[in-house]
Amino acid sequence: MKMISQHVAVCAVGNLCCSWPDLEFMIDRIDRRILSILQEDCTVPVAEIGRRVGLSTTPCWRRIQKMEEDGVITGRVALLDPAKVNAKVTAFVAITTSQHSEDWLKKFADVIREFPEVVEFYRMAGQVDYLLRVAVPDIEAYDAFYKKLISRIDISDVSTTFAMEQIKNTTALPLSYVAPEKPKPDRDK
Repeated sequence: MKMISQHVAVCAVGNLCCSWPDLEFMIDRIDRRILSILQEDCTVPVAEIGRRVGLSTTPCWRRIQKMEEDGVITGRVALLDPAKVNAKVTAFVAITTSQHSEDWLKKFADVIREFPEVVEFYRMAGQVDYLLRVAVPDIEAYDAFYKKLISRIDISDVSTTFAMEQIKNTTALPLSYVAPEKPKPDRDK
């Protein structure tokens, strides 16, 4: 096994093996194809996924269940049209703070979790400490969100930019970074 990082290695057969505390799994070519299909449309019946990847239904379902158990697949959701649910304005909120303690971060994260408008929340490296993606119906709703946020927690600086047009949006992660596998005997036809 060749170690790539502290938690990732390439096994003798060329599969990507991940080893986190209490977690070991391998993602092979068939798993990548299954993941690709599920990222595009998680409502595709297992029998159809199996047909597309060359497996019968039961082995295909076992692979999906294993990837769910291993945390590779973390959920299945419906994606909504923001305009049809009156959340068509996207704001990117860059936050800078002079507070950098664990306690402050926990309090800040707890406050942010209470705002359904915040659909993404990141701790950043660089000049901005945190970045939020906020979905609201209009500028007035954003202003109400902003006023509520700054009343709940001490922040040094907030800078907001509004998206004029969404050019690309996908929830599908690239699977090309999963290590390529070497041919091996079929394990589950």
